[in-house]
Amino acid sequence: MKPFPAGKQNLSEFVRIGKILIFCILIVVEIAVAVNNRSHYSTGFNALWVIVPAEVLLAAENAVKMWGLKNFKYKIACYVLDVLLLLVLTYFTTGALISTLYVVILTEFYVSQEKLSGSIAMGVCSVVLFLVVFAVSNALKGQDVDVGALVAGAFNDLIILVLHFLIVNFTVQIYRKNIEIAKTVDELNETNERLVKANAELKTVAVLEERQRIAKDIHDTAGHSITTVIMQTEAAKLVIDTDPEDAKRKLVAANLQAKHALEELRDSVHLLSGATIKPTLRESLERILQESSDGTNITIRSDIDEIGLCDAKARFLCNSLKEGISNGLRHGGATAFWFELKRNGDMVNFLLSDNGTGADLALMKEGFGLSGMHRRAESLGGTAWFEAERGEGFEVHITLPTDGKNSDMGGTL
Repeated sequence: MKPFPAGKQNLSEFVRIGKILIFCILIVVEIAVAVNNRSHYSTGFNALWVIVPAEVLLAAENAVKMWGLKNFKYKIACYVLDVLLLLVLTYFTTGALISTLYVVILTEFYVSQEKLSGSIAMGVCSVVLFLVVFAVSNALKGQDVDVGALVAGAFNDLIILVLHFLIVNFTVQIYRKNIEIAKTVDELNETNERLVKANAELKTVAVLEERQRIAKDIHDTAGHSITTVIMQTEAAKLVIDTDPEDAKRKLVAANLQAKHALEELRDSVHLLSGATIKPTLRESLERILQESSDGTNITIRSDIDEIGLCDAKARFLCNSLKEGISNGLRHGGATAFWFELKRNGDMVNFLLSDNGTGADLALMKEGFGLSGMHRRAESLGGTAWFEAERGEGFEVHITLPTDGKNSDMGGTL
């Protein structure tokens, strides 16, 4: 079951308490009318014999109207009965406090009415009915009905009716607006709480997705690198006696591959630990080149622009550089590399070339690393391709779109 809105609860409580007060005031006014006319005689007998029953019927009818009837259509008959009873009371009393009874009955209508237009219509009708009732009462008493004199005699009562209409409806409308504002504030608070909760859930999902991505990177890159190290060292063991130079090259390649795998694991650990201080893309690429040339006979020259890219693109370019150098050493026996990263309009151009033995692209079967470059470049909106000839070395080309107007700010990795 849906909870009842707080705004409607407050409004319902306001109407409920208002009806109780109105009914109590009605009883008090009726007693005052009866007391005021206790010695009044009309048509030869004490008017109380008519006033008291009429007041009892008026009170009972208003009780039914306030608490027994919910539909306005059914209340119309009660309002008609109100007019008839007020006519009786006007006729059999001195006329004092009759306007007060009007005010009490009208207050119940104003409080219960949701639309101001309905209250305005009822207010106008009440003024007309008030004058008509007095006119009919005077006619029944045999008095001449003069509209001017009637209005002049009831002027004070009419002022009371008008002021009552303005004050009550102004108060009711202000209260209703406050209830609506309070309800809107409650709804906004609830919406804000739901947004905060949804945001927290999205953050949790994002963290899980990032961890899954890092785990996949570890499996795809570090795992592949470690497997390559094992294969290279095993191959070196087989030729260490017959071809020491070849065994040395294989061990150098395996050592470099192991360094790259260790660096990839470190980067993954930093990401998992939530490290916030990150090197720029250029610093990360230069570190890879430095690590690749330290302790080896490899010569690497480079030309790297300071380009800001998102983490995914930056990681891809760093992994591609590691993979390209490892492949050049492992498969091509390269001893020198040229690397450049340049911005060309809205694109970033990556080039890594070596002086190795090259390959026949028509016959070359792409391994895990090269095929992975193709797929990853396409997923990032770019392309990757390779150029090679027998005895002419090997080139890795990658193009990626930049990240827009902030791409010159030296992005982090």
